[in-house]
Amino acid sequence: MKASKVWERFSHAVSEQAGRPWAFGLALVTVVLWLASGPLFGFSNTWQLIINTSTTIITFLMVFVIQHGQNKDSRAMELKLNELIASIRGASNRLIAVEELSDEELAELRHRYDKLIAAAVDEERDRRRGDDDDDRPRVRTAIATQRG
Repeated sequence: MKASKVWERFSHAVSEQAGRPWAFGLALVTVVLWLASGPLFGFSNTWQLIINTSTTIITFLMVFVIQHGQNKDSRAMELKLNELIASIRGASNRLIAVEELSDEELAELRHRYDKLIAAAVDEERDRRRGDDDDDRPRVRTAIATQRG
């Protein structure tokens, strides 16, 4: 079996189990037992080192398991959104690979969409006030400009 497949199964199993109530209970019991053992060890440096070292190691290893799961979830979400964008007539296919843009490009894109949001809010406000002079072309023009 390939190492990547083993890692996939292992990280999934660890993630599933770490999120269960019994895992929290086990961690809580461990801390309570550690606290209770303090008088036996005279609250020594060794006693403190036991909990510090064990929690540091577990945290260090869990970072990689959690990151793997988060990366996988992000990729799956991107693919689902890409499918939705691709299936909607009139949607801009330029957004399919938006995650590949630089931070500056994303900020510019966000600014463009902020303008669309403002136009839509203005349109809705005018509609509710009864000023329905058919301002919709303003939003349609803004959308058409976005799609270039």
